[in-house]
Amino acid sequence: MVPNDIEQLITSPNAKTGSEKRTHQTFPVLEMTCAACAVSVESMLGNTPGVAKATVNYANQSATVDYDPAVITPAGMQQVLQGIGYDLVVDVEDPGQVQQEAQQRQYEALKKRTIWAVLLSVPVVLIGMFFMGSVPYANYMMMVLSAPVVFWLGRSYFVNATKQARHGKTNMDTLVALSTGIAFLFSAFNTLYPQFWTSRGLEPHVYFEAAAVVIAFISLGKLLEERAKSNTSSAIKKLIGLQPKTVRIVENGTERELPIAQVQVGQVIVVRPGEKIPVDGLVESGESFVDESMISGEPVPVVKLAGAEVFAGTINQKGSFRFAARKVGADTLLAQIIRLVHEAQGSKAPVQKLVDKIAGIFVPVVIGIAILTFIGWLIFGGENAFTHALLTSVTVLVIACPCALGLATPTAIMVGVGKGAENNILIKDAESLELGYKVTAVVLDKTGTITEGKPTVTDLTWFVADTDVPGLQPVLYGLEAQSEHPLADAVVDRLKADGIQGTTLTGFESLTGRGVAGRYANKTYLTGNDRLMTERGIAVPADGQTLATRWRGEAKTVVYFADETRVLAVLAIADPVKETSREAIQTLQNRGIAVYMLTGDNLQTAQAVAEAVGLTNYRAETLPADKADFVKELQATGQVVAMIGDGINDSQALAQADVSIAMGRGSDIAMDVAKMTLITSDLNSVPRALQLSKRTVQTIRQNLFWAFIYNLIGIPIAAGLLYPINGFLLSPMIAGAAMALSSVSVVTNSLRLKSVKL
Repeated sequence: MVPNDIEQLITSPNAKTGSEKRTHQTFPVLEMTCAACAVSVESMLGNTPGVAKATVNYANQSATVDYDPAVITPAGMQQVLQGIGYDLVVDVEDPGQVQQEAQQRQYEALKKRTIWAVLLSVPVVLIGMFFMGSVPYANYMMMVLSAPVVFWLGRSYFVNATKQARHGKTNMDTLVALSTGIAFLFSAFNTLYPQFWTSRGLEPHVYFEAAAVVIAFISLGKLLEERAKSNTSSAIKKLIGLQPKTVRIVENGTERELPIAQVQVGQVIVVRPGEKIPVDGLVESGESFVDESMISGEPVPVVKLAGAEVFAGTINQKGSFRFAARKVGADTLLAQIIRLVHEAQGSKAPVQKLVDKIAGIFVPVVIGIAILTFIGWLIFGGENAFTHALLTSVTVLVIACPCALGLATPTAIMVGVGKGAENNILIKDAESLELGYKVTAVVLDKTGTITEGKPTVTDLTWFVADTDVPGLQPVLYGLEAQSEHPLADAVVDRLKADGIQGTTLTGFESLTGRGVAGRYANKTYLTGNDRLMTERGIAVPADGQTLATRWRGEAKTVVYFADETRVLAVLAIADPVKETSREAIQTLQNRGIAVYMLTGDNLQTAQAVAEAVGLTNYRAETLPADKADFVKELQATGQVVAMIGDGINDSQALAQADVSIAMGRGSDIAMDVAKMTLITSDLNSVPRALQLSKRTVQTIRQNLFWAFIYNLIGIPIAAGLLYPINGFLLSPMIAGAAMALSSVSVVTNSLRLKSVKL
């Protein structure tokens, strides 16, 4: 496999999209605390002049923005977000590292606040539940202990809620600030002015323990959530860990060590046995075997001699060699794969769009329910109407949590994409991951997909005098050297091995699905298949037909070399079937998926390959447009079609298919069009990719179910639905614990994907 073929998979951070002026870039976002925050950030960025589109992912704390740099700069977008309490990481060499450090600082600060909140809340709970009547000034003691919990340790909720309110927006901080603030202020009033209620014959209840414990529980929940969320990016961390921190370069005959960030293109690097290769480059001297399994998926180490390519993150075996750096930093293959995985983890599945809309209106709806709950209890609550009205409305605000809803899809997608990367399946966006499990038909290209894609010329027979062959061989070489077809390389390699050098042709023409043509010495020459010979009215000699029939029965591809009037030579090219192709096709068929093979090759060769892999559905002599039309035919019958290919001639069908998968050694355009790429030659990765889709979608559905059920059941109970039946009212403290655990449970469920066997 040639790993650097994968490079076209990833759009560079500054790639132009949509228009010449538009820039597509992903920025880390800081200070987001819930799904509603992500909706607010997305809304503010999306409505900023100069921004065409903004997508924000709460799970991996990032914003992907299409913007016009002539109208708005990253610094300008940063100012917009800072105005509502968030921040954008811009203009730094390693934004990911800055984000990671900021998140670590936030985590440590949250950890300290949580510990102090728990320590101060425990005595408040003990006094409120067991010693209210026996401890003098119990209310004052609880007020003094809970005040720092609510207004100092929990100050971020109030600060963020205020910033949101200035812009007419709400999030989870709004719910927490309202619930704990109201509970504390009401309790403080009853502590300082109890006579207001006693003069009316009512008991002045206090809820200091509820306010303090809610802050403590929510902080604890956020701490557990952040810890769990960090595990969803373990695939990225593993990939990053493949790159060493320092390298040894050779200058003026001496070696010296450099940080990897300072390596420049052209510098000569020394790699010793057992070391990781730091950047991409070309071997200059020495030889060794290199383990490229972490990038290519191939278990057998690859020999590296002078002139061979090496790639960052791969591991040198026993030998030692020197190589010249060719691609460094963000340009290496490993860096591109990391960026692809990161962008895929940040992409949104279609179901997430609906979830985002719900999260966007969730908090205002909950506030409305809390107000209605308060009014309802005031009207129908009887003797303790006001107390119950306050308690239930505060509980409604506490128990409602948009976080579980917002985390349901993106955490599953992040783990699913990471799981794919660990299994040599690069997923370009979440949509293909969500759709893959629905596939009912798989269409396979033959060359490079079912077969090895390493064709070799096994037979070459000339139909001209021996004295004419030396003059025609350079012409054949020149024609095939300009062809983009994978079989052409086999012909070139054969002629090159025979010591032949090509000649310059004029008027070169690629005849899609048939062959190529060009002129030399005022004469037209062609190489191609039977169809090309028939179109040009060139008869194949009887001996040639006999050979062709025999070779096709051996699953070989037949290519003719001709001039304007006659066939000059016939070649047989063999491309061995991959050892795993039959197993992969059988696995798909056992799952009830119809498998088809399409090839531009002749019927006899197609039939031989189909029989070798256990296929009954195949089509031969198909042009690129024919492949796309066949996909349309299947779709017209209601099939969900996955197309797997590797060549330029597959790109049209890949674009048409519902799920498109490119083989990693394929052409750049095929991988650019495809939504998934297999960076391994093992076709078994196809059923694995579809299985990964199934398990990821199952996890998303489980997460959404529990997130919705939690709120559908929790909010009515918090509002006092059970009180008329059995006198039960939910405590705000229990509501706070339930809210915290709901988010943790969703993330934990997503992490179960890591242990799934594909």
